[in-house]
Amino acid sequence: MSARSALITGITGQDGSFLAELLLEKGYAVSGVARPGAGASLGAGERLAERVNLLEGDLLEPHTLRAAIEEVLPDELYHLAAPSFVPESWRRPGETVRAIAGSCAAILEAARDAHRAMRVFVASSGSIFGDAPESPQREQTPCRPLHPYAIAKLAAHELVGAMRRHEGLHASSGITFNHESERRPEHFVTRKITRGAAAISLGLQQELSLGSLDAVRDWSFAGDVVEGAWLMLQQEQPGDYVLASGVPHTVAEFAQVAFACVGLDAEDHVRVDPALVRPAEGTPNVGDPTKARELLGWTPKVDFEELVTRMVSADLRCLQALAAAS
Repeated sequence: MSARSALITGITGQDGSFLAELLLEKGYAVSGVARPGAGASLGAGERLAERVNLLEGDLLEPHTLRAAIEEVLPDELYHLAAPSFVPESWRRPGETVRAIAGSCAAILEAARDAHRAMRVFVASSGSIFGDAPESPQREQTPCRPLHPYAIAKLAAHELVGAMRRHEGLHASSGITFNHESERRPEHFVTRKITRGAAAISLGLQQELSLGSLDAVRDWSFAGDVVEGAWLMLQQEQPGDYVLASGVPHTVAEFAQVAFACVGLDAEDHVRVDPALVRPAEGTPNVGDPTKARELLGWTPKVDFEELVTRMVSADLRCLQALAAAS
């Protein structure tokens, strides 16, 4: 019996690399889609290069996504790729919508046309809820997105449901809340904090500038979230699931844990830069993972403190290696 096959868009990113590792461990034949010009690089999953088949595809060029799907004809298709930096979505709203909602439409259409037995996972986002009427948010919570990125993600999320109902696709949407790891790009606040704490502990910088310390997020480990995505495609019936910890934390709490990892007090080193403070948020963005826990048996393995410690430790090792090499 041949191995199951999977195709991952966004394989070079944080989530894609963790998912590729998980699927390879389970015996899948794994292919991934990367942006043209990336060469043979797997980015965050570079060490998997010899075990993964890499194809080129561009979110703004739907025919390239269709070509990749038609070439691989995977049993499972995981659509993770998307521009993910919210401030950039305000600068390029049209491109953001095309890259997220447009690519999702192309993926679902190609999956329908190429292989009806294909199972499809599309990464949505907890940001679709925006200024929701309740917190925590669950699958049925009304959505009131607040920025172009969230609007595009909501369009993709709704399209998954529509194609599932109308076309009979085994398509599921994972409503993922904030999920982090040492593979998170450094312009995201979590890596900015863990990198800053590590650098300050090594005497490489004196302080860390952040925006609002009161912003609330629901942080999980990226490796746990992609396992939830895999579990979704193992179900007989497709569906939408919130993948989140269900526990709110502020940016200040994240910083406190990060600095405590290196024996420092965050209050002595963190300053608020007014230029980085975004407009006040409404409803706390916290997910209710009850459905995923009860129906998928999803049990995250890494809690908040372990996640932050893991990230700080990785940044310490990286900075120490750079210092030793210089």
